[in-house]
Amino acid sequence: MGTRLRRAAAVTVTTGAMLATGALTVAPAQAAGSAPSIAAKGGYVMNNATGKSLYTKAADTRRSTGSTTKIMTALVVLKQSNLNLDSKVTVQKAYSDYIVENNWASNAKLIVGDKVTVRQLLYGLMLPSGCDAAYALADKYGTGSTRAKRVQSFIGKMNTTAKNLGLKNTHFDSFDGIGKGSNYSTPRDLTKLASAAMKNSTFRTVVKTKKYTAKTTTKSGGTRTMAPWTNTNPLLGSYSGAIGVKTGSGPEAKYCLVFAATRSGKTVIGTVLASTSATARQSDATKLLNYGFTK
Repeated sequence: MGTRLRRAAAVTVTTGAMLATGALTVAPAQAAGSAPSIAAKGGYVMNNATGKSLYTKAADTRRSTGSTTKIMTALVVLKQSNLNLDSKVTVQKAYSDYIVENNWASNAKLIVGDKVTVRQLLYGLMLPSGCDAAYALADKYGTGSTRAKRVQSFIGKMNTTAKNLGLKNTHFDSFDGIGKGSNYSTPRDLTKLASAAMKNSTFRTVVKTKKYTAKTTTKSGGTRTMAPWTNTNPLLGSYSGAIGVKTGSGPEAKYCLVFAATRSGKTVIGTVLASTSATARQSDATKLLNYGFTK
């Protein structure tokens, strides 16, 4: 009975298609070599080695960046002089309060009082997109006598780094992408930022990791094995050669993805901003990578 119903439904759909178009039509395949159509409002792809543009769509239009902001957070940390990745940071109540205050923002589920290393915080920042990890890093690497001053100092370093990289359409007002109205970038700028970050071996290692389990030190000196952090980047499990880098989303940002892949020694890197859904974001990036490898 179920099979007959399904067949009847298929006939109905086919008939509907014929009525609507006058004939059964098949969607035309994308012409070989033509630029793909994407759902995202903005997109950019370049050859990572040469910096040559391979695809542009509103590539210099400023948009909200969501958690792709955390690429800059990580880069600022990794640019610190005499950086010790094994240095320990004690998780403050302010970090967990911040998550709650921001409608349970994406987090690494850091536990107040635990000591975590800077390396672990980078994984917590980039894999589950932990805003608590971002706060901890901004607090540690900003300068000032109060937490608020340290955070502002860190955001200042983010903007200085953007300026030094020549990112003329980029500005940060937060350490994690939960902006206050002036946290923005463009597909071209974010791609350039990611390219700069990917020059750092620690960054490369972190962003291509699918899953990471941190062992932290508890208040009493014991060891806590955290629940595994899973990378939010869908391409790592679906696109051959994918090597990073970061998702982003939000009411204003919609669905964003900065992505990179290497095939046959060629690395293609790019960004989509303001896609329509998580599925569309992944599809957009896949199309752009495929296109980039043909150029």
